[in-house]
Amino acid sequence: MSDIDILVSEVGPRDGLQSIDAILPTEVKNAWIRAQAEAGFREIEVGSFVPPRVLPQMADTADVVREALLVDGLNVAVLVPNLRGAENAIRAGAHKISIPFSVSETHSLKNVRRGHDQMIEEVKNIAALVGEQESPPHFEAGLSTAFGCTIEGPVSEDLVVRSAERLMDAGVAEVGLSDTTGYANPEQVKRLVRKVQAAVGKENITGVHLHNTRGLGLANALAAIEEGITTVDSSLGGIGGCPFAPGASGNIVTEDLVFMLEAMGLKTGIDIDKLLSVRNILKDALPDEPLYGFVPDAGLPKGFTGHRKSEQQ
Repeated sequence: MSDIDILVSEVGPRDGLQSIDAILPTEVKNAWIRAQAEAGFREIEVGSFVPPRVLPQMADTADVVREALLVDGLNVAVLVPNLRGAENAIRAGAHKISIPFSVSETHSLKNVRRGHDQMIEEVKNIAALVGEQESPPHFEAGLSTAFGCTIEGPVSEDLVVRSAERLMDAGVAEVGLSDTTGYANPEQVKRLVRKVQAAVGKENITGVHLHNTRGLGLANALAAIEEGITTVDSSLGGIGGCPFAPGASGNIVTEDLVFMLEAMGLKTGIDIDKLLSVRNILKDALPDEPLYGFVPDAGLPKGFTGHRKSEQQ
């Protein structure tokens, strides 16, 4: 990442599509992924290896992974809920696999049907499998509901820290913080990032997954970046959320995030004009699905050139 400052990781093909009823055809997913890669995206979470009966929207993930692997320079990421999902992800050739670890145990039981101790054992088994691979994928764990839970309410920050430590001990390469329910605020984000950094090391927490449910997504992203976070997840058009957390709609809008970062002089490597045109793929394929974003509606400011403008001043 020496040529960029912030990695914007697109999660729409996974987190976005899993939360809507429509099932996007595989060829449309592939076109979407290729278009965003051509716009400069280095990492895209292309799907999840969840049983089709649970999320039929993700039934073609193996095929989507194989197609995405043909895109030069793209880091192909997927979500897995358990060891079987990890086996399928490795078989398909994914570069990065992420497992959600809900700090709210009630949410964990609803989301993956496992409590904390069961999940730690699952992580250990996946880590062992990853270690056996000749070209192992990057294995990370996302601390879901880290900022609050729609079921339990407040989540203990000490429990978040202990969970991060347990996951690192279980063998993940890094942990990330996820605002699954859209509860976070900027001060909370700063505080929790610092606490987890102190517990596991800054090099072992580089990413956040934030939602814009209550309008604080970009503010929270900026707060995380100010504490040293270098990877931020977002979804094209802001589609998606968590289907197992009531009311937790609203991923950060990729278009708005890229604009904010580039306007601040932070390099993303993304061509924002090309990015805005990718939106047409979703408009055509999902005509009944609302797409969000201020930048797509208002357009770019006259003369906007992103980080290049800052370099010229």
